[in-house]
Amino acid sequence: MELSDNRQRLDDLARKMNDNYEQIELLNALGKDKLPDRDRIVEIIKAIRRLMFPGYFGQNDFTKSTSHYFAGEMLSSVIEELKKQVVIALRYHNDSDEGVEEIKNRAEEICYKFAEKLPEIQRILLTDVQAGVDGDPASSSAEEIIFSYPGFNAIFIYRIAHELYLLNVPFIPRVMTEYGHSRTGVDINPGATIGEYFFIDHGTGVVIGETTEIGRNVKVYQGVTLGALSTRKGRLLTGVKRHPTIRDNVTIYSNASILGGDTVIGANSTIGGNAFITESVPPNTRVSIKNMELTFIGDSSEAGSGESGLWDWVI
Repeated sequence: MELSDNRQRLDDLARKMNDNYEQIELLNALGKDKLPDRDRIVEIIKAIRRLMFPGYFGQNDFTKSTSHYFAGEMLSSVIEELKKQVVIALRYHNDSDEGVEEIKNRAEEICYKFAEKLPEIQRILLTDVQAGVDGDPASSSAEEIIFSYPGFNAIFIYRIAHELYLLNVPFIPRVMTEYGHSRTGVDINPGATIGEYFFIDHGTGVVIGETTEIGRNVKVYQGVTLGALSTRKGRLLTGVKRHPTIRDNVTIYSNASILGGDTVIGANSTIGGNAFITESVPPNTRVSIKNMELTFIGDSSEAGSGESGLWDWVI
């Protein structure tokens, strides 16, 4: 095939792609304002992490003598950068006659309200760190939890995103938690409500849905799903409580699934691994699947004879 033929094929393909761009608005949001910048949002997360935990992430020269200046500089930078992305998100989602200046003013107020929550978020995060220290004998220090634990990193990003979610900021909270998901394997919707002293051990595969409510001093292990029952109604369920409520002092072991908006796990309960729960559990309850048993399949005379046979694992 001649080179000119390939050029023609390429031109035809580009024309078809362009037709899609023009005909399907979703592909590039033609006629609308641009979307927030995901890379900038990630940088904002990292800046807030440095602000919350100076000296751990890219600020090794932090000292007490410069701490006030450091806090002021970081807060100013976070507010300014976040404001740019919030303006873009609000403009894209603007369904009213709100003008550009009004949107900018609203974005600035949102960012300052968010910044005012940071000291309290920091306090709560320190309880999460302590939950990790107290709950994991493999941890050597609080510093190790902050610096390296994926579960704590996911919780940190969630707590930041949740405040923006409460302030009705479009796009950005979900971008934040999906970044956390990609980095840690932990999927926490920013709409979930999670109390203090929360610990995720190992982390990989944990899913916490939007309307989940979690009390204080809750510990979950890898693979736990706090999810919804069948959501065939799709967006008709927006705003409806679809995910479970977990009361205080509950431990949920690996690969347990707890589903449904009416499902409540009572305080001080323990949910065993691989449990599948769609009904409420009263307080002070231990839930587990049946202990594993060995049952010999074959003639009973063979059971102790040393002859080969089949063993059925019953759970």
